[in-house]
Amino acid sequence: MADTAWQWDETLYAGSASHYRIGRMPYPPRLAQAIADELGLDGTGRLLDVGCGPGSLTLLLAPLFEAAVGVDADPDMLTEARRRASEVGATTIEWRHLRAEALPAGLGTFRVATFAQSFHWMDRPLVVHRVRDMLAPGGAWIHVSANTHQGVADDETLPYPRPPWRQIDDLVASYLGPVRRAGQGWLPTGTPGGQEEIMRQAGFTGPARIEVDGGTLVERPVDEIVSAVFSLSSSAPHLFADRLPAFEADLRHLLSEAARDGRFAERRREIAAAIWRP
Repeated sequence: MADTAWQWDETLYAGSASHYRIGRMPYPPRLAQAIADELGLDGTGRLLDVGCGPGSLTLLLAPLFEAAVGVDADPDMLTEARRRASEVGATTIEWRHLRAEALPAGLGTFRVATFAQSFHWMDRPLVVHRVRDMLAPGGAWIHVSANTHQGVADDETLPYPRPPWRQIDDLVASYLGPVRRAGQGWLPTGTPGGQEEIMRQAGFTGPARIEVDGGTLVERPVDEIVSAVFSLSSSAPHLFADRLPAFEADLRHLLSEAARDGRFAERRREIAAAIWRP
């Protein structure tokens, strides 16, 4: 591997969209209430969810606004988002297939822009300036930090075993190598940090912070953990190419051996939201 520098490409989450619904734990409804209380949301204005994926956060927050726009670069994610919106009768959301770097794309202005587990995949200095100009007076930028595929790791006694995440990581590495994969490239040092500096350099103030304790104990069957693994960019289905069936068979064997009665248990992780003002 001569060059480990990473650049975004459209295969980043190829094959992962269908696994999100099963493998990712949903954002808790109290996150929406906490955001509404902090910002005084009253059903007016528009929401822009950038890097919306299958619409997990968009669908949760959309009822707090007159209308919402979900933007994502992966067409399969948007197909899943549209399907989920149809299932719950969400008719005020527009889904747009484009990269964040292509904004403003004639979308107009918004009361709130959200980025949930997505900003680190973008050209952040470019995107922050473009989205800043899309915020209406008094608007806000919200960055949601979460780890929704995996629960808390602690010493609590649970009714079922925890998923064997360390062994899962080892299995992925045995197929894909020790350096984290992402799309057609690699992330040897992980995703980039320094977000707060980028926001301040763009003229944002804050952040005000909201933390919503996950806490809830959830039981997770083997199929859910399989989908959790495939929902990650670092183990997206396309990365395994023709070895995908063998990897899934090995993963299911590992999980079946570790589970009790085909089930695991975890507590949901905390969800954090940083609210910035231009």
